[in-house]
Amino acid sequence: MSSVRAPRSILPGFGLSLGFTLTYLSLIVLIPLAAAFIKTAGMSWADFVSAVASPRVLASYRLSFGASLAAGLVNAAFGLLVAWVLVRYSFPGRRVVDALVDLPFALPTAVAGIALTAIYAKNGWVGQWLEPAGIKVAYTQLGVFVALTFIGLPFVVRTLQPVLQELEPELEEASACLGANRWQTITRVILPELLPALLTGFALAFARALGEYGSVVFISGNMPMRTEITPLLIMTKLEQYDYHGATAIAVVLLIASFSTLLLINLLQKWSRRFHRV
Repeated sequence: MSSVRAPRSILPGFGLSLGFTLTYLSLIVLIPLAAAFIKTAGMSWADFVSAVASPRVLASYRLSFGASLAAGLVNAAFGLLVAWVLVRYSFPGRRVVDALVDLPFALPTAVAGIALTAIYAKNGWVGQWLEPAGIKVAYTQLGVFVALTFIGLPFVVRTLQPVLQELEPELEEASACLGANRWQTITRVILPELLPALLTGFALAFARALGEYGSVVFISGNMPMRTEITPLLIMTKLEQYDYHGATAIAVVLLIASFSTLLLINLLQKWSRRFHRV
């Protein structure tokens, strides 16, 4: 009885690869996160609630999560439009526009915050026109939203571009030949194909915005109860040597972020199954 030997791979086997993967993730991700939970576990329940549920902390939660969610939704809509234009159309300066999309990646966050503040301040290039209309951006919650939108756009565009490149234009032509109008083609042909990637881009933009610090501290003004974000509050407590309070807030932010990302991943999985059916 002859046995067929599986072809030998030049790459490490599953066991070795899995061991290296778990070791690397443990050193880089799991151990630092576990340290935050262990530090928080040393607090009493009353101290924990006092640290994470004070009015100032709750105000920072509302601003951070609200602005991050709004920025993620805006980036999902306009990021889809930008990715569509870059993939489906050829125009002069297309490569320049494509390179500009990556600018928030390369630009230091502090530089981005200073630049946005200079543009949207009362005497800035844009702010001097918005101020007479009663629209104040710098040192307001609107400024936080603008900064988070700026740093989150590339995540959506770069996530959607490969999917759009693989989406054949013939699908749209076939849909039109079968009698579908443009709206039906978009909602029944294009969006179902793009939805998983769109959700992934939104999740990345939301997570990036939730932990953003450098670009926000300059344009927000950092006013407690008004424009103070949660990452800044954590840094403030660290500077005050309140390590338990900082880690407690960080744990709440971590749990909320993980829960949100898990929910988005479940929606992404559901959208794939629904599309296959």
